[in-house]
Amino acid sequence: MILFILSSVGLVTTYGETMIIPAIPNLINEFRISYSLSSWILTSYLIAGAVMTPFAGKLSDIYGRKRILLYLMIIYTLGLLIGSVSNSFAMLIASRIIQGIGISMFSIAFTMILDEFPKKRVATAQGIISAAFSGGAVIGLAIGGTIIDSFGWRATFLSVIPLSVFIIVVINKVILDKLNIYKQDSVTESNTSMTKPDNSLDFKGALSLTGAISTFLLAITLLDSLERNLYIIIPLSIASTMSLFIFVFIEKKSISPLIDLKLLMNNIIFPANILLMFIGCILFMTYQTIAIMIKSPPPSGFGGSSVDVAHVQLPFITILFIVSIISGFLISRLGNVRPTIIGTVISSIGFFSLFVYHDSEISIAMDLLVIAIGISFAEVGAFNITTQFVPNQYRGISIGITTLLFLIGMSIGPAIAGMFMEQYRTTIGSPANEAYNFIFLSGFLISAISIPLTVVVTKRVSKANSISIER
Repeated sequence: MILFILSSVGLVTTYGETMIIPAIPNLINEFRISYSLSSWILTSYLIAGAVMTPFAGKLSDIYGRKRILLYLMIIYTLGLLIGSVSNSFAMLIASRIIQGIGISMFSIAFTMILDEFPKKRVATAQGIISAAFSGGAVIGLAIGGTIIDSFGWRATFLSVIPLSVFIIVVINKVILDKLNIYKQDSVTESNTSMTKPDNSLDFKGALSLTGAISTFLLAITLLDSLERNLYIIIPLSIASTMSLFIFVFIEKKSISPLIDLKLLMNNIIFPANILLMFIGCILFMTYQTIAIMIKSPPPSGFGGSSVDVAHVQLPFITILFIVSIISGFLISRLGNVRPTIIGTVISSIGFFSLFVYHDSEISIAMDLLVIAIGISFAEVGAFNITTQFVPNQYRGISIGITTLLFLIGMSIGPAIAGMFMEQYRTTIGSPANEAYNFIFLSGFLISAISIPLTVVVTKRVSKANSISIER
């Protein structure tokens, strides 16, 4: 029952987010914003989720998973309501930030899987939840294009609200909050050298992290006109670097850090988290790019509708859904390592093919199928690696860190895509083919870098397993 409820949470939220993707070109035209600025439709949402995620994990450790999950679902629903009546770009971004706070519930969902399932079933359960996320995306794309063309983009938000309210009612009625059990686990299982988490919250750390991420991404969006914006980019880069150093300093001194740096820098968890950040980057870079490419006028675009965007991306999302289920069962039998390596290699091949040839909607759809297979295997494998080597009392915090880096990667992807699309434009103002070349080349390079990173993780996992067997 808990697996069904958590899967429903993932399905509903991703359904709501993918429905808005085909509308990005509409939003650019309605609010008269640049391609770089349009990336904040996704980025603002993801930054808010990234910063709130560690808080959500810690709050769930303190006050119980059910209570925090309910609050976040309510916040997410409020964001949907504001989005449905947005009449300015600023109001839309505000609604996206509120929704982003709500999506920090993902870390709680995965932590509950670790709480409820025996170790040998965790990979399968995680695969099913990942499949639910992809399933929501399938439904969102399948329906979203039609809703946008028929009723406008605001209707996409309205269509999610009844489902979100239904999930809130079900969570409140069905899930039992194991607050006392979680608190007991935190006390009795403290057998590591890491500092035991307490009940305080690191607001200073959250503020400095928000500053570091926001200024960094804002600097990326201004790179499309480097000479004109250099006087802004340099201060933003300095501010981002200083904020990052301040964040690290605060975390080292804090008795209850937002991110446990010792846990973050674990020699297995750290590279696995970086791999997930890369996956998030190329995933949302693809979402942003394909939507604009299909709806842009020829010759660089295809002049399609929101429905056409859904048709091209639907096979991609469908494969993410199917392979997420398969990869969960495979990992439970074959381990984490081989599927993760295979996934990074396959996604690299897919992006290289997309870079070389993207002159037809069919070829793009086929390349996206290959990329989807690779991303699915790599994501489920890497995520399961990060959960395998974490002490039980740090589940909430660790999943929060992993989700945070995944969301940071997702927020970087659209910013990179928007930068290239704004920098390389045709005489009529739409992105030129050079923009898509650079975006797809970036996807290939990021995927290629992931291969040696996966090899490093593989060696360290094998070494850790050998030591465990010897003991």
